[in-house]
Parts: sequence; structure tokens; C-alpha cells
Amino acid sequence: MERRSFLRGAVIGTSAAALGGTLWRGAAVAAPAQPGAGPYGALRAADANGILLPNGFSSRVVARSGQRVGSTSYTWHSAPDGGACYVDGTGWIYVSNSEINPSGGTSAVRFSSTGAITGAYRILSATRQNCAGGTTPWQTWLSCEEVDRGYVYETDPWGVKPAVRRDAMGRFKHEATAADPVRKVIYLTEDVTDGCFYRFTPTTWGDLSAGRLEALKMGSGTSGPVTWGVVSDPSGASASTRGQVSGAKRFNGGEGCYYADDTCWFTTKGDNRVWQFNAAAQTIELAYDDSLVSGGGAPLTGVDNVTGTASGDLYVAEDGGSMEICLITPADVVAPFLRISGQSGSEITGPAFSPDGTRLYFSSQRGTSGSSSGGITYEVTGPFRA
Repeated sequence: MERRSFLRGAVIGTSAAALGGTLWRGAAVAAPAQPGAGPYGALRAADANGILLPNGFSSRVVARSGQRVGSTSYTWHSAPDGGACYVDGTGWIYVSNSEINPSGGTSAVRFSSTGAITGAYRILSATRQNCAGGTTPWQTWLSCEEVDRGYVYETDPWGVKPAVRRDAMGRFKHEATAADPVRKVIYLTEDVTDGCFYRFTPTTWGDLSAGRLEALKMGSGTSGPVTWGVVSDPSGASASTRGQVSGAKRFNGGEGCYYADDTCWFTTKGDNRVWQFNAAAQTIELAYDDSLVSGGGAPLTGVDNVTGTASGDLYVAEDGGSMEICLITPADVVAPFLRISGQSGSEITGPAFSPDGTRLYFSSQRGTSGSSSGGITYEVTGPFRA
């Protein structure tokens, strides 16, 4: 399958501060990404935290489920999942969902300009199995329930404003969202084997209380032009949202979702694919497919959460696989960036970069115990390329 490679820039955090993204543009048609040498070299032996990293990078544990965060009085939630970073004065905030049912919700950790933990607190409670979500340009976190007829909740990373349920964004098995400030829409993924890829157009940009929900439509295959069909009953009361649009494209287990520079990347775990939706041209293609890796030995399986950097690199976390975060470069090379050892019963969740791009946060959802109560949230620092 062919695809056209587009610009891979990034908007990091919910401050919507663009950190570049004009370093590379591929005009040639290319096959989906293939294995190769990553920009940071080979992985070293596991460090004291059991993480294999390239030379020059180091890790630390930020939080553990059931334990207090740093010197705060706040106890970190179980099953940490999707996350994001936000500018907070000279420091930043990392938010993290809790994928447990019942309870769920979202917590936050506040960092100083030096990376010291200065606070931790709850920003969403009494929800169900909050898996992933996404940021908005107006600095809120959309926390998604991964249950049948689940909701999207708009939350305040600072924990000042109460969370608001956004019914107009549909009731289905939500996974992740990504905001497109150019077309003023929110893209959404659905974690079922015959799920849809949605877009939500608010009646007023910046206000998610009302709007239009649509599902992507296209012909057979994995590339080509797309159209959209309206989901007439977003509540799913009359029929499932994915069953309301004739000709809707089916995706096998929608997972992570990330937007930058007219492109929305999203992953499907059921077939280990990374999709590339060109919002300007209204076309879709494959950025990665493990079944199309030359010579076998795909480095990226169990594709899940995804984020990106100003350099144009995509970072894709594995649910299972080799417990790696792999990167896909603008040159369409896929390579491991890190690996967690001794935690085969877990999955990697919530990758997100600090606003300055020098720190990567993520979690091992079930840690060494294989239980949701054993989650571990990490930080990796090092010479990430700008």
C-alpha cells in the first residue's frame, strides 16, 4: 500500500503552543514505515528502574498506584492510562486517566521549572474506565470512558473548574481524541473491532456542549479519499453510533489519536496499524502496518497511545508486544526508543512530552505485579531532538 508522507510537526500540551514542525516535508510517495536504525542508537542495558534507553537518557519513577506522589499527601490512582502535559507558569502539569471500573477518573501532577514535584490532585471522579482522551487548544483535558455508551468528560488540569460531561460528543466505547484547530473539529477513536473514526464539529469552537458528530466513510482498501456521514443520534439510544452511518469505514480497535499540521494519526490495535488522515486533502493512508514490514520481525506490535514532537517524530506505545515505545521518524523509519523489562503483564500508556520537549512521561499500567493496583508512572529525560 502506498501513502504520501506529510509534515510531522507538533503542538505539545493543551496550551496549543506550536513548537515548530516545519523541519521536514516528504513530497515523494513511500511505503508504510519500515524498521531501521533510530536517531538515538541502540538501547543500553536496563537501568535501576528496569527501563532500557539509548545513551544519554535516564529515567525516574514519578508515581506508583496506591502510594503518595512525591512528598504530597495525594495517593496515585490505579491503572494509569492516557495522559498529557500542560504549561503551568514556569513549570507544567501531567494529567493521567485511571482505567478502572467503577471509579476511574483522572489525576494530575504539578512540576516546577526544574522538574520537582510540587503537587498532585484529582480532577475527575466517579466515572468509568477512563482510558485515553486528548487535549484542547483552550487548555482542557478530554477524558474518555472506554465502556459501551461511554461519555467524554471535559476537565480542568488545574482542578479549579468542575468537570463537565459532553453528551454531544457521542455515547460509545471512547478511546482517544485529537483537536484540529484549523478545521475547528475534534477527532475521536472507538475501541471496538468494528469501530468508526469520528469527528465532532462544535456549534461554537471552544464550547463542546453542542455540535455535529460524524463518522468517516470511504471505499474498500486502506487508502484514498474520504467523506463523512452524520450520526443522527449521538446518544446511541436508538442504535449504536457506529451503526447509524451507511458506508462507514470500520477500524479494528481504535486507540491513540494525535494531530499536527493538517494530519491526524491514529492507531488500531486489532491489526497493528498507524493510520494517517490528511485533513486538508480529506484522504487516508497507512503510516505503519506490521504485516507489511519487510523481512519479518516487526519492531512495533500492540500499537496503542501515540504522541509526537516538534522534530516530527511519532512515539507509539505498545500494549503488550515487547513493552516498548517505538518512534516513527519523518523518514518513515520505525525503531524502538525504550523498553520496559520484567513487566510482560502490563502495557505502556499515556506518553506525553513536557512543554519544552525535554521530558517524556508515560506509565506501565500494571507494573511488575500485572495488577491494576501496581501501575507505575515514569519520566525520561535526555537529548530529544528538537
